[in-house]
Amino acid sequence: MREPLIVTIQINGQVEEGWEPVLRAFIHNFENQNEVGASVCVMHEGETKVDLWAGVVDYDDTPWQEDTMVVFHSATKGGVALAAHLLSDRGYLDLDAPVSEVWPEFATRGKEKVTNRMMLNHTAGVAAFREALPGKSALDWDYVCDRLAAEEPWWEPGSRNGYHMATFGWTAGELVRRSSGQSLGSFFRSEVAEPANADFWIGLPKSEHHRVSNLIRYKPVRGEKFSSYTEAFLADKESMQAKAWYHRGGAESNDPASWEAELGGGGGIGNARGLARVYNAPALGEFVGSVQAARMSRVSVATESDAMLLLPTSFSEGFMKRMDNTGNQLGDHDSVLIGDRAFGHVGMGGSIGFADPDIGLAMGYAMNRLGKSIFLDSRGQSLVNAAYSCCQ
Repeated sequence: MREPLIVTIQINGQVEEGWEPVLRAFIHNFENQNEVGASVCVMHEGETKVDLWAGVVDYDDTPWQEDTMVVFHSATKGGVALAAHLLSDRGYLDLDAPVSEVWPEFATRGKEKVTNRMMLNHTAGVAAFREALPGKSALDWDYVCDRLAAEEPWWEPGSRNGYHMATFGWTAGELVRRSSGQSLGSFFRSEVAEPANADFWIGLPKSEHHRVSNLIRYKPVRGEKFSSYTEAFLADKESMQAKAWYHRGGAESNDPASWEAELGGGGGIGNARGLARVYNAPALGEFVGSVQAARMSRVSVATESDAMLLLPTSFSEGFMKRMDNTGNQLGDHDSVLIGDRAFGHVGMGGSIGFADPDIGLAMGYAMNRLGKSIFLDSRGQSLVNAAYSCCQ
């Protein structure tokens, strides 16, 4: 006999019969994992099975509402990748062609042979700006793209992969802009988010600012071990890791000006429902044709030591794939445990959106208290695990 569920926090939303494990994991996060405000949404075979929200906004006792949104950092990259693959499927962007065909200014200083595919799978080599970006220059799209075009790559393009933390927003985003004739945010909104009825924005209008919860920064515990990436940038301010962190042109997650900018590397805003909905059509095989869908799902590059993150990573073209580092001998256990053909993207601090076309699963999770991981922490992974258990 199943024990009765005792709930000490107000949980809002709906859970279909058979999907209670996700609800239990969600409650556990609040009661045992210091969750503050969060939402989770699971769609299966095109139907919403879980749509929950709970907690408060920024510790101020304002309840998290059905339409509350947060910046979900690099989960934004998945939205950019969806836009790029849609354009490729429609014949406007050849992912195997040289970048010079759509962005000739980029083909300089050792980047002449970079392909559009390399811009999506983190092998282009422009993973960080060598020199600082002034002021709030990250909010000036053309300026940053000009700077990126003039950059010398950190490695021979195509020879290895290294996570392009912030720069991905412009390496991939400028391909979307030039091949569509629209800004990244406008194309994503009109062709990806709106058709999916998704509350997911890359460039948030002022009219929606009142719905955004500020993020709560992670506070390290004395003596705790950091990731190899964090250790590298703390040890050497001239390292690529440090420059990727500090040379971001003044973009700030809790700054309304940054919300309005189209920061495709990590400035997307929305909620779990929005993330799940943009991945629903890909999960059902209905977003692009079969050839393009295979590219989205197939591993494009994998390594035992990512040049930026310094741990094993695996990507398709623009999306994270399953990354199981739980047995890493170096102690870096940051992971993304999803299905073998699933694809999506996590955001620094713990958010995630992904599709698993093998089982028709689309899922999103977004929260305001950041964890320390660049990948998933125990909160998000427990929700993902629960969702998969309900599909068996």
